[in-house]
Amino acid sequence: MDARRRSLLEGAQSIGCDSLVACTPENMFYMTGFWGEGMAVLDGDHTTIVAPGLEAGRAEADSRDCTIVPAGRGSEMVPTAAKLLENMKPCTDCADYSAMMLLQKHIPDMRHAPGPFRDSRMVKDAEEIRTLQEASRIIDGMFEICAGTLAPGQTESQLQAVLMSHAVEREMFDTGYPSTLNPLIVAGGPNGALPHAQVTGRRFERRDLVVVDITLRYRGYVSDATRTFGVGHVSPELVQIYDTVKEAQDLGLRAAAEGTPCGDVDRACRDHIESRGYGRYFIHSTGHGVGLEVHELPTISKSAATILRRDMAVTVEPGIYVPGEAGVRIEDSIIVGRGSMHRYTKDLVVV
Repeated sequence: MDARRRSLLEGAQSIGCDSLVACTPENMFYMTGFWGEGMAVLDGDHTTIVAPGLEAGRAEADSRDCTIVPAGRGSEMVPTAAKLLENMKPCTDCADYSAMMLLQKHIPDMRHAPGPFRDSRMVKDAEEIRTLQEASRIIDGMFEICAGTLAPGQTESQLQAVLMSHAVEREMFDTGYPSTLNPLIVAGGPNGALPHAQVTGRRFERRDLVVVDITLRYRGYVSDATRTFGVGHVSPELVQIYDTVKEAQDLGLRAAAEGTPCGDVDRACRDHIESRGYGRYFIHSTGHGVGLEVHELPTISKSAATILRRDMAVTVEPGIYVPGEAGVRIEDSIIVGRGSMHRYTKDLVVV
């Protein structure tokens, strides 16, 4: 935690600030170890959590080396936080307009600048890596469940229920990611052609491909992986698509090395898929950073210039989506310089 705080302060100082105020739960957790409602203030010497009375006890129990100052809820926390920042030049990640205006009213030198938080979080420390690795191990076990339970006649929602029961028992929970209404993506047949498909009551049929994208939070941190399964006899055309994605993902994983521009990782996957004639069906970027949020820096896309650094956590997830027919995606979360955190097979598993 001390190293994280030093990194945050260095980031603040690089933009002319001398302290930080974390308002989002992700950044407050990163700074303090507490995830909840409140405001965390970091200056050169102290870390203080201003928390409503109903959260103060948990903040005291969960945080590390922090002073807890009880306050009212919502805007009532701002004057309390402002007293801690007299004569300072803080920056904040506050994304709420009215709260930001109130902060600036009480602290004229307050700047909205989430960059120090984003930049510091890109490279994971040893504790973060251990948590992400354990989350990934649990996800691999869920793919094993898919191989053992997925069958013709089962519905997407039924498989999701089986997987989520296993996940919750192991402290894995929904991320609240806004692109889907469901905790998982389970998409069979033509539904698989929608990268962010909603889980439905559709029953799996023989000859289906089934995309299972598991993105869940474990002790604050998100691991994200996808495997595509076959049901019954899979046509040669779909096997060819699967093999193309598998080969592309392997090329992307090899490219995702320390010192490589993120755009090169995307091109390694995209060029291979295009060379096989499926370029128009690869309709999203190759990956993204992962950690306290599902999507964080760096971005693995065509135009991304960020250079990969050791211990960044990113996904590599090429896909091919043929409208009305099927989709294939294969995805791993990786730690740059350490490789994939997932061990479940990339071979096509047909049930």
